[in-house]
Amino acid sequence: MYDEEDFLQLSGIQHFAFCRRQWALAYIELQWQENVRTVEGKLLHEKAHDASIKEKRGDLLIVRALPVHSREIGISGECDVVEFHRSEDGVSLSGREGKYRVAPIEYKRGSPKASDADALQIAAQALCLEEMLCCEIPYGYIYYGETRRREEIEFHGALRANVKDMFAEMHRYYAQRYTPKVKRSKSCNACSLKDICMPVLNKDISVSDYIDTRLREGKDF
Repeated sequence: MYDEEDFLQLSGIQHFAFCRRQWALAYIELQWQENVRTVEGKLLHEKAHDASIKEKRGDLLIVRALPVHSREIGISGECDVVEFHRSEDGVSLSGREGKYRVAPIEYKRGSPKASDADALQIAAQALCLEEMLCCEIPYGYIYYGETRRREEIEFHGALRANVKDMFAEMHRYYAQRYTPKVKRSKSCNACSLKDICMPVLNKDISVSDYIDTRLREGKDF
């Protein structure tokens, strides 16, 4: 069990799955730059995260910007949207009559990805909700702004194990303040941290070696 001061940001797992170096630059070194993709994604999340909006539609309760955490994994964050569907095999909610089945929903600006980065993030939310509500959540949804459709994500055993393994690795990196070296790929061109990361430069030489060389040569950066 982790103490609250050691919690990592839940949303970081998507960055970590995309690129471990990107995650370390953003969450350990606290470096960030916006690009078109990140701005569009932020605008979509601002709408989904309006905590003032709570909806009740018959047997469906919709809650936005719900804070969640897991002491077992050592993470905290917010769910964009959580739907509570009234169901006899659900879980009891404080201040509500009956029982409810829980389904987290994550909003993304683009379209479904070939990687499992988005699935890992929504699964992490489900693990937090399960720990907090003492229930089982078999699936959730990712809403993609580009397609304007939901994709159902099953929280199977392999996905759950991958979430836990990744966060364990992230905790090790964070404790060591370790930023991985560049592993250059086509994805680097779309990364908002490309100018900070310098993937071309770092492929063959470390930043410290580059600075030392330039200083010895008496050249400007």
